[in-house]
Amino acid sequence: MSAVAAEADWMAKVTAWLRGNWLRVALDIAVNFAAPVLIFNWAEPQWGETRALLASTVPPLLWGMGSFAKERKIDALSMIALAGIALSLLMFASGGSAQLIALKEKMITLLFGLAFLGSALIGKPLIYPLARATMARQSREEAESFEARRHSAGQRYTMMVMTWVWGVGLLADALLSILLVYSVPMRLYLIASPILGYATFGGLAAWTFLYRRHRMTKIAPKPD
Repeated sequence: MSAVAAEADWMAKVTAWLRGNWLRVALDIAVNFAAPVLIFNWAEPQWGETRALLASTVPPLLWGMGSFAKERKIDALSMIALAGIALSLLMFASGGSAQLIALKEKMITLLFGLAFLGSALIGKPLIYPLARATMARQSREEAESFEARRHSAGQRYTMMVMTWVWGVGLLADALLSILLVYSVPMRLYLIASPILGYATFGGLAAWTFLYRRHRMTKIAPKPD
């Protein structure tokens, strides 16, 4: 499949998914983007910046816990979300500065970015077990085919490139967020940070789909 055809196929799948999940997408944006901003803007004049930030984390925290309990799936995104939930609970218990509270999910993103890069450096790409778990949920045949090629040079190269790209992408997202939180007012950061996060993960997901499709045409077994 050509790159143009692969991109068109991906766009068609994204469009179909959005049509079937538009309500969930709207709720996700409302809970994780709009609600924290509105709560912070209402609470900050009365409670101060730190307490207002803690209050603004309640809707995303409850949403994340509910989503994870319902789906019970483990992949790169859900692992980061689950770790963010754990850190949010820790923040509620111990407090912390306004900047640290605002950066709680980004600290997890930073750690995962470093883990991806570290796994690539030692030759054990972290993307491999995550991809295997995702495929096992979607298709047993696809998972078995993926596992059968685990030692092939082509698939190993693919996993290494994906791991490097995800590591650099997550690290860039975290570092940009750290720069933002200490450079702009908190009200602006609460708007900019989710946009940056959605753009990062959306871009990485889109690139992964297209790159995997491209590589599959090269490493798929040739018929006899």
